[in-house]
Amino acid sequence: MKIAFIVQRYGAEILGGSEYHCRLIAERMAAKHDVEVLTTCAQDYITWKNEYPEGTDRIRGVTVRRFANARARDIQRFNQYSDWIFNHDHTRDDEMRWLEEQGPWCPALIDYLGRHHKSYDALIFFTYLYAPTVLGLGIDPARSILVPTAHDEPAIHLGIYRELFGRATAVAFNTEVERNFLKTTFEMRLIGEETVGCGVDLLQDEPLQPHEEPEDEEEAHKQLPPHLRARGTSFRRRHRLHGQFLLYGGRIDAGKGCEELIEYFTSYKEQGGDATLALMGVKLMQIPEVPWVKFAGLLSERERLQALEAATIVVVPSPFESLSLLALEAMAVGTPVLCNARAEVLVEHCRSSNAGLYYQDRDEFIECTKLLLADDRLRERMGRNGREYVKRNYRWDVIMSKYDRLIAALRR
Repeated sequence: MKIAFIVQRYGAEILGGSEYHCRLIAERMAAKHDVEVLTTCAQDYITWKNEYPEGTDRIRGVTVRRFANARARDIQRFNQYSDWIFNHDHTRDDEMRWLEEQGPWCPALIDYLGRHHKSYDALIFFTYLYAPTVLGLGIDPARSILVPTAHDEPAIHLGIYRELFGRATAVAFNTEVERNFLKTTFEMRLIGEETVGCGVDLLQDEPLQPHEEPEDEEEAHKQLPPHLRARGTSFRRRHRLHGQFLLYGGRIDAGKGCEELIEYFTSYKEQGGDATLALMGVKLMQIPEVPWVKFAGLLSERERLQALEAATIVVVPSPFESLSLLALEAMAVGTPVLCNARAEVLVEHCRSSNAGLYYQDRDEFIECTKLLLADDRLRERMGRNGREYVKRNYRWDVIMSKYDRLIAALRR
């Protein structure tokens, strides 16, 4: 079959968010189908500036068709307009202007899709929020699958999104939390729906074993796979991390909870804590120049694996998540997670896996951090639980079979 993925930006350099999620799915699907990605020339989601060359590219077995954006985003003007539209009565035309201001605004992509949609057996749209999905899904809803990657935020309550979810015919939800939220918020008439999520590439090949509690910590350590016993030695050495440390990976941005994370970790240090906080990813905010915060930068996928293995705890501070590949990848390599309790999806991951803790405020963050750092046996038990949870729910064969069912539903 010939399948098109439509997403706002796409590239091997983009290692987080729905774009990374989309790439992982597209690459796996390309093993058995003719897959194309229709996207913009943007690499930066703040400005949507055209940085990739327009035209056709080939990335890891996937054909990528890029279309130039008609305009860049003025983020200050957009934020001001968002404040107005979320707090005042307005018209549908106002919302369409907001959609254009938000970007990426790429009429060429929509024009191409309008002319060529019948050449594809299925169209898979990633992320409800942006114009390529809002405008593109309406072209051929009966041939389309929507992957919303949604959570409760002001934008989702705009009328244009009520229209979007109302015209969707097949949806791949990330989690049951997202599914319940969307189906109680919108009137949806679906011919196909699955709770899918995303496979996790960091899983090792050893078979899933029934959980058995080791008699002591030494025995627990022996049962860990060899790659976990080393705990990412090369990453620790490269970044001079000699003791325990918390790791965050992704966009280093206030909107992802990073500013609050640094504030909470500062309070932990002020109370005598001796761990370090390491940040990997794209820096979109100022990071304090203190010895106990280390900036590792944007890492390759291999280096990210080493970092996740090396970390004592992986922290997920975002208050808004629809899946969180960071949490799942940490669990896959046996590292416990510490998550923001305001993200219902993260709380559900922790409860279902018994592989992490979650915090509501500064005091809970500090106490959870101290507890996890102090108890080696608890961390190892959580690590085993996390690996089992990911293997049960996020193996690639499970994920791909769900997409097969959704595509089959479109063809009935």
